[in-house]
Amino acid sequence: MSITLDIKLKKLNKIYHEGELLAGVVQVNCSTESKHEGIALNMEGVVNLQLSSKNFGIFEAFYNSVKPIQLLNTTLELSAPGKLSPGLSEFHFEIPLTTNKEPKMLYETYHGVFVNVNYQLKCEIKRNFLAKTVTKLQQFCIQYKPEKEALASTEVNFSISPETLQKTAKERISIPRFLITGKLDRTECCLTKPFTGFVTVQHTEVAIKSIEIQLVRVETCGCAEGYSRDATEIQNIQIADGNVCPKVQIPIFMIFPRLFTCPTLITKNFKVEFEVNLVIVFKDDYLVTENFQIVLKRWN
Repeated sequence: MSITLDIKLKKLNKIYHEGELLAGVVQVNCSTESKHEGIALNMEGVVNLQLSSKNFGIFEAFYNSVKPIQLLNTTLELSAPGKLSPGLSEFHFEIPLTTNKEPKMLYETYHGVFVNVNYQLKCEIKRNFLAKTVTKLQQFCIQYKPEKEALASTEVNFSISPETLQKTAKERISIPRFLITGKLDRTECCLTKPFTGFVTVQHTEVAIKSIEIQLVRVETCGCAEGYSRDATEIQNIQIADGNVCPKVQIPIFMIFPRLFTCPTLITKNFKVEFEVNLVIVFKDDYLVTENFQIVLKRWN
């Protein structure tokens, strides 16, 4: 006797907005008639917070106080105890995506290192103590409704040289002479549009080995006992390989990866922020990094 269980959502892309109905069907396929103690469907949304190992021991009290934040927790009874007929049985469901729990809003789905926002459905077919409970999980995504795009320009013009680096006067003497300029088209960015700009090498005494664009997430978990702030790389894109011609604009074009980015999120318990690093690697492996803070939003 075998039972297979599946959860199919009405939306194939599994992307929903707060306030919508999460609709779908639970499909149960039995080879023979099967007894059960009830079929239940649970919808859960949770923010899981975790401290990095480097902070363990320093914030022991804080470590114990970092608890998951529950956003959703709804259970539906699809069937009372009884029997399942041989073949396919279907149980349709509709659940409103609303919450009365603090902070009374649903955060966007996000998969980070120290902060994770996850939403899932869990269906269980309960059986007697001699038979194993049948379980199926189905994840779905929450996205914010797009806002109206801000009209104000947030472009940034930059210039990098030994004088702009945070070095002492003595250290600057040993740094090769160079001048790199460029522009970022926006520092307030739409998640669904590429991050763009350009870099120009005006002159350099030492040949350049590589120029890279690095996307970084900065995750902060905090409470009354303290906080932990960690920056981790999401992706690294090489935009120039080897020594480049001077005075030539090198385009910057980067797509924000789905799930590993989300609209910039600042709450009383945690933060998810983003930065972009422009990394210039010289032939002698000397590294120069320029950091730019960016704000991610979801626009029309």
